[in-house]
Amino acid sequence: MAPTNYYIGVDVGTGSARAALVADDGTIVAESTYNTTTFRDDHDADIFEQSTTEIWSCISKACKDVLRESGVSNTLVRGIGFDATCSLAVVNMNDGTPVSVSHNSWGAKSDSSAAPNDIILWADHRAKAEANLINASGSMVLKYVGGTMSLEMEIPKVLWLKKHMPKEVFESSMFFDLPDFLTYKATGDMARSNCSLACKCSYVPPGVEGSKGWNEDFFKKIGLEELVTSKFKQVGGIPGTSGLILTAGQPVGQGISAQAASELGLLEGTAVGSAVIDAYAGWVGTVAAPMEGQQTTTLEDSRFRLAAIAGTSTCHIVQSPEAVFVPGVWGPYKHAVFPGYWMNEGGQSSTGQLLDFMVDTHPAADKLKALAKEKGTNHFSLLTEILTNMAKDRKVPFISYLTKDYYLYPDLHGNRSPLADNDMRGMLIGMQLDKNISDLALRYYATGEAIALQTRQIIDEMNANGHEVKCIFMSGGLVKNGFLMNLIADICNIPVQLPFSSSASVVLGSAMLGAAAYAEAQAGVISTQGDAEKRSYGMKDVLWKIMLDMSKPGETIKPSASPRELKLLAVKYSIFKECITLQRKWRKDVTEALAE
Repeated sequence: MAPTNYYIGVDVGTGSARAALVADDGTIVAESTYNTTTFRDDHDADIFEQSTTEIWSCISKACKDVLRESGVSNTLVRGIGFDATCSLAVVNMNDGTPVSVSHNSWGAKSDSSAAPNDIILWADHRAKAEANLINASGSMVLKYVGGTMSLEMEIPKVLWLKKHMPKEVFESSMFFDLPDFLTYKATGDMARSNCSLACKCSYVPPGVEGSKGWNEDFFKKIGLEELVTSKFKQVGGIPGTSGLILTAGQPVGQGISAQAASELGLLEGTAVGSAVIDAYAGWVGTVAAPMEGQQTTTLEDSRFRLAAIAGTSTCHIVQSPEAVFVPGVWGPYKHAVFPGYWMNEGGQSSTGQLLDFMVDTHPAADKLKALAKEKGTNHFSLLTEILTNMAKDRKVPFISYLTKDYYLYPDLHGNRSPLADNDMRGMLIGMQLDKNISDLALRYYATGEAIALQTRQIIDEMNANGHEVKCIFMSGGLVKNGFLMNLIADICNIPVQLPFSSSASVVLGSAMLGAAAYAEAQAGVISTQGDAEKRSYGMKDVLWKIMLDMSKPGETIKPSASPRELKLLAVKYSIFKECITLQRKWRKDVTEALAE
């Protein structure tokens, strides 16, 4: 029997915007992806900017594509859900038009008809000074971001804009975490998501240590008193008086607006689920799936399952029924997805991007890619083949033996977790005067090894402080990297659960939010904060059931390293941590030497 209900998931990652049409049993019926542009500054490596205009155009084309390619009528699409990177979108408060975030662009005349860059991407590190100022505030807000606020979060970026924008431009701007901008663009409704506000915007839900939500003293102390004076209108308002905050999948407003319906190819009024950050969509789209030997799962199982969403960067997310405080790991965030539950988020700022960088900067990179093209494969698969053959030719007991004297520390873009140290940098020990592809293969493997070792470090810190992570549920582009998945299983010594679809687990999570919104919208529009909170607890079981019904189990990779290899990996882990100690010591020594 053909499905009667379909849902669209929209996933905006760092480099692309994707839509997937999903049947009510979780089957991916059609997918479409468009690359997005990240604008860099030739004179400042910290700058990463994007455009909401371009992203929305990509989303619109992708949504129309999946309807056309599937032949499914839009009358059967019951709901749509969005996820996106935790990037800052800035638009005019009066008409929603884009506001440039580019330094020195305000007031400047431009001959270009292109829309301005109005997104400061998550990877943008321009707000280092602002983050340092915030971290010196001593505010209780910091307790709920792992003790240290990252410059990748939204409030340091908003503060940077205040310092650089003309006063009148800043005060007439609205600031969105990108997932919330997408639901605003789709519905015209100003409701914000608890996921974006709690995780990235310094919002501590009411009732947590006496919090009222927005902490007025904090914003005044760091220099954002305008937000307080305007009753936080620029960031969504105060829930219960001038704003509405929803948990994941609750229906936003009255659904798709007439304008957005025309742009997306959907019917006006189609349910729109309150959005989540892309990593959290990966959590939604994977953690309910049964593992080998399981028939079903419950919400309680989620506390033992770490979701690792691995693409350009990697996020490590785990849920718990009580607050768990892990130094250097973001959170705990209350109501981030499920009402009443808490989530912690670890992360590596550069993983897929790091693998690309280490390959592309090696002298043999062009030769490798030409050889891969000649063989009709991709260069990552070819590297794995080369490593396997090297191990056979050199008669070593396992591939990790090849890199026993190669030590790589991976924080080329600073450390997100568990050190929360933006000044950490990469280290490579064991280089030789070798420009051959075989040396490139060893560097590639050492990079994967370092990513896995840091994953273990994050999990160790989580478990040492109260979590009980027993397995890793992977999603994102790096899932296709088989050697890395095996390394993570062996180094962390716990099973790694792969998704049914390596390409669609995150966007599937967003489609699940669309399904939840459709189910909940039958009870009417949510118009008050009291109604939102009451109904969020009522739909908790509904959302988990949707996640379970639409999830399909994938392969389970179990630890398989021999006792001898485990000994080597244990030593490598010790050396990995020693690299941190040494780097910090060297940095301190140099600072003291240069002090006047």
